[in-house]
Amino acid sequence: MSTPSTASPVTTQSSGPDSLADSFATSYAGVMAFIAVAAEGNFAKAGDRLGIGRSAVSRSVQKLEDQLGIRLFVRTTRSTSLTAEGKRFYEQCHPGVERIIQALDDMRELREGPPTGQLRVCSTVGFGRKVVAPLLKEFREINPNISVELLLDDGPTDFTTDRVDVSFRNGRMEDSQVIAKKVIPMQMMLCASPGYAAAHGLPSSVDELEAHRCVNFRLSSGRVYEWEFKESGHLRKVAPPAMLTFNDADLVLQSVLDGHGIAQMAGYQVCDHLRAGRLVACLPQHAPDDRGHYLCFLSRQHLPARMRVFIDYMTERIRALDLQILDSLLLKQA
Repeated sequence: MSTPSTASPVTTQSSGPDSLADSFATSYAGVMAFIAVAAEGNFAKAGDRLGIGRSAVSRSVQKLEDQLGIRLFVRTTRSTSLTAEGKRFYEQCHPGVERIIQALDDMRELREGPPTGQLRVCSTVGFGRKVVAPLLKEFREINPNISVELLLDDGPTDFTTDRVDVSFRNGRMEDSQVIAKKVIPMQMMLCASPGYAAAHGLPSSVDELEAHRCVNFRLSSGRVYEWEFKESGHLRKVAPPAMLTFNDADLVLQSVLDGHGIAQMAGYQVCDHLRAGRLVACLPQHAPDDRGHYLCFLSRQHLPARMRVFIDYMTERIRALDLQILDSLLLKQA
């Protein structure tokens, strides 16, 4: 004699049209609450994000857990974290929720006309301050219905947790999880002030850097930036002994302008100073050529209109800026 099988909670709740509707409503509210808690790290912040109370979020998640028959979160008085099953469920649910939100945004933009909404943009500190921020005024004049929040941070971008739409990154892009659009090459220039050059001379090779006063930059990771050079087609990294080290690129630049030493800096920082004679370039023939300034965003098939117009505008305007000087220096040297 066969033994009757035990129906799962989902199957039991879906025995008729009304229970199916109730099950869908419970699942939808629970998944949205679950995604918010996973992204924010606690129930209170998730409630603020969804515009509902903490208890409502907790009830929705509890109903979802009962429906699935699994525990999604480990809750303590101090922290909330995903269980192994919760992590797996989040990885499977999150892309679908993102596509639903994107579809709603696309339809809203089609209905309402001009691009609208909020853009959350992240950039490295120096590039954001020098290049991105000055371009926002005209962008807002052209697109008055788009609000922009610009966050300056030299650390890595977490698009999901920080809800970032577009990120400006420097260097080499190795993250296959995002789309990285190269806007312009990133030229790393070794520079000194004319006063320093007159007093101490300039290195004629990479090996001579050890005899000079160097100014260095400490990355957000805490690691000191290694200078990069191209020699015989190969990348060479050098960590010269530094007389001064800063964790702010503008302070590095000012120190070099003041004649305290030599530093390797991004071309966008120094191109105006080199043209005006406030700085002189060293070893331009050894500048690396495989770095870039990138516009990064998540791999979405259909970008919201507000993101498309921002990416197109920034790409066009940044490329129109005169931030490239390496070729002219090499011509002078030839």
